[in-house]
Amino acid sequence: MQYNTSRGKMLLPEYGRNVQNMIRHAMEIEDRNERNRAALAIIEVMGQLNPHLRDVDDYRHKLWTHLFIMSDFQLDVDSPYEKPKREVLEEKPNQMPYPKSRIRYGHYGQYTQRILESAKEMSEEEKDYIKDKMGNFMKKQFLVHNNNTVENHVIAQQMKELSHGVLQIENPDEDLTSTNQMLRSLGLNNNNNNKNTGRRPNRNKKNQKKYKK
Repeated sequence: MQYNTSRGKMLLPEYGRNVQNMIRHAMEIEDRNERNRAALAIIEVMGQLNPHLRDVDDYRHKLWTHLFIMSDFQLDVDSPYEKPKREVLEEKPNQMPYPKSRIRYGHYGQYTQRILESAKEMSEEEKDYIKDKMGNFMKKQFLVHNNNTVENHVIAQQMKELSHGVLQIENPDEDLTSTNQMLRSLGLNNNNNNKNTGRRPNRNKKNQKKYKK
């Protein structure tokens, strides 16, 4: 019995050992034309074994790249694509910098804070529009994360704070959508009512009559 530990290394195990053996056999073919035909046959087999790759853009290019990888870049055939280089594929990507921006109120998100901070560069018409839309958006976000009521003046104060005093809602109770209406649109009102009453709906009224005599 031959164990896998004693066999050759599989560079891309998802294709299986038979494909790896086919590539190793193709590398030993001396005639170039025959070697090219063998490579094309292997590409077809690889495509059948991994049909999900067909959803990838230019999936045949990907198959040829995998073919060269599994040959350890030693297979000499005429590829319809540029032969990949080992150093390019093994190159490590640059480290992504971790965002260091500070969010004042996490439930509003970073983009809300950026929009409000840029209000000083807007025209008066744009400020009125942003003040109305962002005010209701902030109130909705507050309710989603806290699942509770919120005072309109709190939203107005936080908008003023995040916009550095540029956006001010003069009449919060009139300008912002009512809390009950917003809770209904979010589907939170019924949940709160159930929690407050603590009652469960009786869905099996027939059982009440079952033991009556």
